[in-house]
Amino acid sequence: MRRVVAPSLIDRVERDHIEPDTAFHRRRVVVAVTLVAGAVLLGISLSIRPGDAAFYPLTLGVAATWTAGAFLSGPLHLGHIPFRDRVRRPILTPVATGVVAAGVFAVGALVVREIPPLRDSVNDVLAHARFGAIVPILLITVLNGVAEELFFRGALFAAIGRRYAVPISTLVYAAATIATLNAMLVFAALLLGAVLGLQRRASGGVLAPILTHITWSAAMLFALPALIS
Repeated sequence: MRRVVAPSLIDRVERDHIEPDTAFHRRRVVVAVTLVAGAVLLGISLSIRPGDAAFYPLTLGVAATWTAGAFLSGPLHLGHIPFRDRVRRPILTPVATGVVAAGVFAVGALVVREIPPLRDSVNDVLAHARFGAIVPILLITVLNGVAEELFFRGALFAAIGRRYAVPISTLVYAAATIATLNAMLVFAALLLGAVLGLQRRASGGVLAPILTHITWSAAMLFALPALIS
């Protein structure tokens, strides 16, 4: 188990991503501005009535905000993980991690559906998937997953510094979702954010978190409506 888990979540590959102080401070300013703008747009997008056509441009605007802030903040890296005495881009392992995470959340959904307040919180999010066209919803889900990882595990993670980057980035990620006023989204952000943060720290890049995030979110998009009604 350790041979499977350690390279993607625990062991760290060697890398040199040091940047000058001026670039580091600039990154922090860009990240702070983007964080506020993105959180506000996120809250507005999920407050839209299910079925309203405004949901699509607003959620695309959220993704564009996270992505623009990520690239404007400074360099981003894809990352590597060790594999058979060499390093490679993380692909299969992050996808498998996303599947496992989706399985864990699916089991949790069976418990949540028996608790009315929690079930209602999940249904508030799923309402957009139930009333909208599945292909655009899936596309938006994937795009926002990529955008969130570029920003939170890319720009934000780098702006925090080397110490406590995983817990701080996870807490900030969860705090940003408070704007949605949905307790279950905040809880999911805490759990998933911790795993994604460990992937970012281990690999030194955003590719692993991106693949895990979009695998998990796509699986949840199709699984949760069947599990929670």
